This record gives sequence, C-alpha cells and structure tokens, in this order.
Amino acid sequence: MTNEGFVIWFTGWSGAGKTTIAVALEEYLKNNGIKHVQRLDGDIVREELTKDLGFSKEDRNENIRRITFVAELLSKNGVATIVSFISPYRKARDTARQKCNNFIEVYVKCDRNTLIQRDVKGLYKKAINGEISDFTGINDPYEEPLNPEIVIETSKENIQESLDKVIRYLEKNNFV
Repeated sequence: MTNEGFVIWFTGWSGAGKTTIAVALEEYLKNNGIKHVQRLDGDIVREELTKDLGFSKEDRNENIRRITFVAELLSKNGVATIVSFISPYRKARDTARQKCNNFIEVYVKCDRNTLIQRDVKGLYKKAINGEISDFTGINDPYEEPLNPEIVIETSKENIQESLDKVIRYLEKNNFV
C-alpha cells in the first residue's frame, strides 16, 4: 500500500449511481485503514463552493475547474479523494487527470431507459418535456470517457459488484 494520495473520479449521467458507489467506497476505505479520505459530491459542493454557478457549459466547466483545484490539493497532500460529478465534458476531465495526483477515472455507465425509470426527482421527465434546459444526456451532451481505468455498468451490476471492481483496481495498483 502506498502513502500517496489519489483521486478516484466518478463520472456519468444523473442517477447512474456515482454517489451511491462513492459513499460505499468512502466507508470501505475508512474501515480498512485509510485515515485521510475526502469525498467531494456534486450536490453537496454545489450547495457551498459552487452555488453561484448554473448548468451552462461555461458554468459546468468552471464547476469542474474548482473541484479539480480542491482534488489536486488533497491528492498531492496524501488524501484519498473521491469525486462524484456528472462532469460531462471530456476536456474538463482530461484537465483534472493532468493536474491531480494518481487520477483514476471511473465511468459509471447506465442506459437511458433505466435512468428514466430510476428518476425519483422527475428531472429526466422535465428535461424530455422541455421544462429543464442544459440537462445532460437529454438536451446537453455527455462525452463518454475514451479510456477510463474502470467502467461500472449499474444497470447490469449491483452496488457490491461495482464497488468490488473499484477495490480490485485500488488493490492491484497498491493504493489500498
């Protein structure tokens, strides 16, 4: 196990399971001897650090730029940093990869029909009906990762299977 910090960056559409898996990973790391763990979640960060931003492409890029800065600081100071954001634009994720220590991209993939069925907030329905603009996957693009270190398919795997993929990667690469 290394003492180096790392950033495990969960990306995917709204409702794909990023936060659910990130929370499970945070608990696993803390229960297995990783003392310095910090989770940065899109909904939580938007309440404080980026509450001045909307959902235009420019605002989304600024949101990810700020998160990248925080993740960079944490990872370079030995913190296991778990980031869960839609982060729809490849260029912004690539910038995060360049800046952060030991960047691990996890594509949390889920088919559109499953996402619409899971949609407890009704956001997909509103976006499809034109009530919400700039909604990722409906009227705003999501650029899939080209070479993520890990791909999780939450419409085909349960939470434990998805978490196990992440843990195996971290173990294989001596992060845990």
